[in-house]
Amino acid sequence: MPDAPTDSDVHAPVTASDPIVGIDLGTTNSLVAHCTAAGPRLIAGPDGRTSLPSVVRIDPATGSPVAVGHAARDAAADHPADTIASFKRLMGRGLADVADDLDTLAYAVVEGPHDTARVKVGDHVLSPQEISAAVLAELRRRAEADLGVPVARAVITVPAYFDDAQRQATRDAGRLAGLDVRRIVNEPTAAALAYGLGERSAAPTTGPQRAGGVSLNVKVNPAACADDATGGDAPTSSPTQTIAVYDLGGGTFDVSILKLRQTDHGAVDQVLATDGDTRLGGDDLDRAMMDRIAPTPPASPADRQALRRCAEDAKIRLSTEDTAEVAVAAGGKTVRVTLTRADLDALADPLIDRTLAACTRALKNAGVTAADLDRVILVGGSTRIPRVRERVAEFFGTTPYTALNPDEVVALGAAVQGATLAGLRRDSVLLDVIPLSLGIETMGGAVAKLIVANTAIPARATERFSTYADGQTKVKIHVLQGERELVEDCRTLATFDLTGIPPMPAGLPKLVVTFLVDANGILSVQAREERSGRRAHVQVVPHHGLTRDEVAQMEADGFTHAREDMRRHRLIDLRLNARLDIRNITRQLERLGPDELEPDYRTQVEADVAAVRAFVDADDDAVDPDAFQAAMEAMDRGTLRLAEVNIAKTLKGPERGNAG
Repeated sequence: MPDAPTDSDVHAPVTASDPIVGIDLGTTNSLVAHCTAAGPRLIAGPDGRTSLPSVVRIDPATGSPVAVGHAARDAAADHPADTIASFKRLMGRGLADVADDLDTLAYAVVEGPHDTARVKVGDHVLSPQEISAAVLAELRRRAEADLGVPVARAVITVPAYFDDAQRQATRDAGRLAGLDVRRIVNEPTAAALAYGLGERSAAPTTGPQRAGGVSLNVKVNPAACADDATGGDAPTSSPTQTIAVYDLGGGTFDVSILKLRQTDHGAVDQVLATDGDTRLGGDDLDRAMMDRIAPTPPASPADRQALRRCAEDAKIRLSTEDTAEVAVAAGGKTVRVTLTRADLDALADPLIDRTLAACTRALKNAGVTAADLDRVILVGGSTRIPRVRERVAEFFGTTPYTALNPDEVVALGAAVQGATLAGLRRDSVLLDVIPLSLGIETMGGAVAKLIVANTAIPARATERFSTYADGQTKVKIHVLQGERELVEDCRTLATFDLTGIPPMPAGLPKLVVTFLVDANGILSVQAREERSGRRAHVQVVPHHGLTRDEVAQMEADGFTHAREDMRRHRLIDLRLNARLDIRNITRQLERLGPDELEPDYRTQVEADVAAVRAFVDADDDAVDPDAFQAAMEAMDRGTLRLAEVNIAKTLKGPERGNAG
């Protein structure tokens, strides 16, 4: 449970020079974030990396830290007894409590005062709090460098299962780092806060559906473009929500079932149950991948390390690709193996089974069922594995929240709590209506808007599109936010690929794109090719990073440039359709011999095509859209007979001499 609000929490002074940062003090990596009116953001170090390894090297002569983060981790092999990692497991624990972990640690752990676990380096004995303080101090320094002001206040996250001694040890570490720890927040609670869960009152239970019907990509039959939105209201958001947080990291797994309520003084949560396994994570899958690549482990330590890196790289690649070619040295020879996504799934399934068994126990102990949950949130880098997401969705019967980086979501949530304690009201830009239109990029750099501004949430919209090139097997979906008509003037939210489309002529594939904004403002975009059944999906948080003033400015820009934007959008559509028509007409002319089409008529068609091509090739400023439209209509009317002749030829069948 988090610490109760205090008077000092409630009346904390609100000054730009006294920020409250959010810190995720992790077992493997730590991060710091800060939240403003534009939302939370991570703070990077001098090297541009936001993640700081939770590793400290201690000088055995002085007992003081000499390297923190990447520098300490990268040189760990040279200083194994002086490099301290995984110290979070020692926080607030006795020596007997951590006995099972000692055989995995390269440094010495001894008994300290009051039966506490301490670290011994040389002749110096240090508490885990002192080592944690070195990491916290480094995070504090990078925050001060970024914000340009002293940083003395922080919210720090801890696992939900941490007891009072472990929480107090975390506070002590913060104090040693020069930080006033304003609140200790459970990691699953922070993850929920990063998504804004618990912040909104009940939202409308229904949202308007917008009929599809016009492809802004290519010409299609309007009769085939009826809206196929499946209906069904998105779940409503309420002040109190029951949430499951599935946290699968590199070395540990835990699941928490909690009730979350947002008050004027911050988040109040009740942890209903926790479960997990402190020896289960992505590292275990890496070891399984190593065995798959080289069943006989290399004898050389260097070869074993290379094999581990190769296995991890293959795991990452197979999370986004169907196959991965790997080559690694083993026993004096190079082993080459082709791995598939199916291989990764088969190796991951036994590990996922163990996590779902823990989820079953947690639900039972909490006295709830999967159907009682309002949301499921994925945390930890290993949840990027597609098989993990697939099976978690099946187990809980709902699509988990994955819009935010699972490695970063806890730190972002801690920053949100810090902003609340600092008195910065975090009204989300996306409350009961969608402030800016949402759409996708179409050919030519135009924007097809699926959900328009000021639509009430939850909301759903579906549009149909098709391909522009023959034999196209992949389509990039570019999700955008804004009121302008061209991609260059809108804000990118996400991009993802729909792959595996069977090669077909342009315009034949049926691409169905569905936008769904739920009651918490999470945008889910799904693309599906109807003929093959191929699907792709992404989640985004469309309001992060925009203040109300920025939204207002984008709306004003859309109004100011509306006439010119619509003109440019219209020209893009005219050019796309004109190119398709010219290509089809040219093919029809080439198909007919001199004796099958009168020379005068052929000349007239070619003149009509040349007139339209002149508009296609001209600069935007030199084109009158109405004249362009008129030229296209004239070309369409003039080629009706050409189409009839081609149809008649087709009906006659193969020409004599070509049959076979």
